[in-house]
Amino acid sequence: MNRKLSRPARRTVLVVHVIASASWLGLTLGLLALGTTAATTGSAVTVEASARAMKLFADWLLLPVAFLTLLSGLVLSLGTPWGLARHRWVYTKFWLTLATTTATVFALRPGVNSAVTAVTAGGPLPDAGDVLMGPVVSLSAYVFMTVISVLKPWGLTRRGKRLRAPARRALQDA
Repeated sequence: MNRKLSRPARRTVLVVHVIASASWLGLTLGLLALGTTAATTGSAVTVEASARAMKLFADWLLLPVAFLTLLSGLVLSLGTPWGLARHRWVYTKFWLTLATTTATVFALRPGVNSAVTAVTAGGPLPDAGDVLMGPVVSLSAYVFMTVISVLKPWGLTRRGKRLRAPARRALQDA
């Protein structure tokens, strides 16, 4: 059975998805600004404050927003005619969202945590890449996903073409 969301439910989930996605993008811009500040300032106090602020973002905001984006995107794709594997742009967004969520858990957060540990112990920022690369890569992915959400490029997947063919035949036979 292929259950579709009612119009009010679809609109609600769409609003949640757009807000969560925009929040993820905004948090990443904030992380990039803080990481740039930490990597370029000469002040140990500013480095520590920037790293601690990044940790707050990473620990309390990024993961809930990432999971909400992933979940709402899945609900939209599975509960609407777009489907998860019917259109290449939806499929691409799903895998990029999953990859960036995974990278947040296993790369960005540990990098920020190691930076905070180092600077709170009175040491220098261990590696500017720890606080810059995650936000740069994430921001690039989110901008790309936003663009393909608007443009909806590439057409149907093989599965999408297979699912569409019987519907077209039924229309031709009618």
